[in-house]
Amino acid sequence: MSKKKLPKTNAIRIIESEKIPYEIHSYQTNDGQNDGVSVANKTNVSVSTVYKTLVAMASKTDLLVFIIPVSDELDLKKAAKTAGFKKVEMLPMKELTKETGYVRGGCSPIGMKREFPTFIDQQAETLDYMYVSAGKVGLQMKLSPQDLARVAKAQFSDLVK
Repeated sequence: MSKKKLPKTNAIRIIESEKIPYEIHSYQTNDGQNDGVSVANKTNVSVSTVYKTLVAMASKTDLLVFIIPVSDELDLKKAAKTAGFKKVEMLPMKELTKETGYVRGGCSPIGMKREFPTFIDQQAETLDYMYVSAGKVGLQMKLSPQDLARVAKAQFSDLVK
């Protein structure tokens, strides 16, 4: 982590207000390599501990948040079943900021504009810690999966292909 002061995002403020232990890890974004696997490599952490936040919709008004390992793909059928819907599809990228307040690559499961039903892939449950976006491209937050589930009001479920 660099010596300069890191910005406080909504996600960081919420984690701090809940007195949840966390670490922030920053990484360079100017090379355009901001996918999850690249982020894991840049921050020297195991790819299996880095998770991405995906926003899907079951209808125009029913948005859902899925947190899955960066090297995996969301299984839309499992996601729909888990959330209690017949079908879900990914939220169009152009609507992400409007709906969540976050940009692509900086979408944290904590501190979105509204609370959405949130699900974490069950693989995270066995980890001591995991990394998710801290709410800004270039910032990752390390915390326990149980703390993330509590603050995001999320449940663990089988979500990946």
